[in-house]
Amino acid sequence: MDAEAGQKSLVKVIDAAPAQIPSPDSIKRALDVLKSAKRPLIILGKGAAYAQADDAIRALVETSGIPFLPMSMAKGLLPDTHPLCAGAARSTVLKDSDVVMLIGARLNWLLSHGKGKAWGEAPKKFIQIDIEPKEMDSNVEIVAPVVGDIGSCVAALLAGMDGRKPILPDDWTSAVSKKRNENIAKMAPRLMNNNVPMDYHGALGVLRTIVKERPDAILVNEGANTLDLARGIVDMYQPRKRIDVGTWGIMGIGMGYCIAAAIETGKPVLAIEGDSAFGFSGMEVETICRYELPVCIVIFNNDGIYRGTDVNSVSSDPAPTVFVKGSRYDRMMEAFGGVGVNATSPDELKRAVNAAMDSGKPTLINAVLDPGAGSESGRIGNLNPQSKLKKK
Repeated sequence: MDAEAGQKSLVKVIDAAPAQIPSPDSIKRALDVLKSAKRPLIILGKGAAYAQADDAIRALVETSGIPFLPMSMAKGLLPDTHPLCAGAARSTVLKDSDVVMLIGARLNWLLSHGKGKAWGEAPKKFIQIDIEPKEMDSNVEIVAPVVGDIGSCVAALLAGMDGRKPILPDDWTSAVSKKRNENIAKMAPRLMNNNVPMDYHGALGVLRTIVKERPDAILVNEGANTLDLARGIVDMYQPRKRIDVGTWGIMGIGMGYCIAAAIETGKPVLAIEGDSAFGFSGMEVETICRYELPVCIVIFNNDGIYRGTDVNSVSSDPAPTVFVKGSRYDRMMEAFGGVGVNATSPDELKRAVNAAMDSGKPTLINAVLDPGAGSESGRIGNLNPQSKLKKK
């Protein structure tokens, strides 16, 4: 089949995602619960970003005056620097809120399934906006389920509010604002350090500034500490500019995401990669170089998984979490004709990333971190089965 015949054979999909209007009763119920709240919170999930109902979501947040917490791929729906953003006070708002409105967010493991220590002692009422009715009550009781597409649901809530703000106690919004500002101030010196070798905070402080200066770039992020810390440190300013492992927490998606993002958007791509995560799909740098894609990859190289200082306690072999010391990932990029840089300080890292983003050339920066930097991600060792037998 030739190209012309192929083009004629294509079917143009009409209304691929038709609106699913929520029931009036569900909207009234949600508004009644919201009106009863003393310490409300809105959580924005990646479903809210996918819905592309950005203006309506912003209007709902700003009309209600309710603090919002963005999940990682919902960051940028409203800027992370927005005065109502509670990202820097996450622990406080999860623990102390009494009514939580989930917009395109689901109570999976990323939100501790809506229960446990993270959610504190205060009883919670959940309002959930989701296009999938089976998501309701899947982990905890949802007192006000709103089923429909997010754009239609949020528009209906705004219409029901009729421009009237709920009456929120000043002590709640003030407490959230105070905690957020305290945490930001506490973190600031750590992000400005110029340690050599670098630690995670010094390196991410550099990249945080670069993203702020280039809000149109696509950010890809995967790893253990590299992912955990970047989610909280690197602010986003526009929607759908951040791609990470999402719900499934899968390593190895980074290079594929970079290729797709560069081709689909035509925008420069910045990938912040843990050295272990990069190892899952690192050979895709050949594809990036072959097509001369505008991708800058920064590998946080601390010689291992979590850290490069672990010791094998049962043999003379290296510990399973330790990699080859002093690996030079930048030379791997050079082998395929891309630009490779070995950055040993925050200043070198800043210069290298800016040069890469300006040039649009495929670039890999080996960011040398202290092997002792890092910790077990999510304390997952606590999930290991423990023997009840006492050691003799």
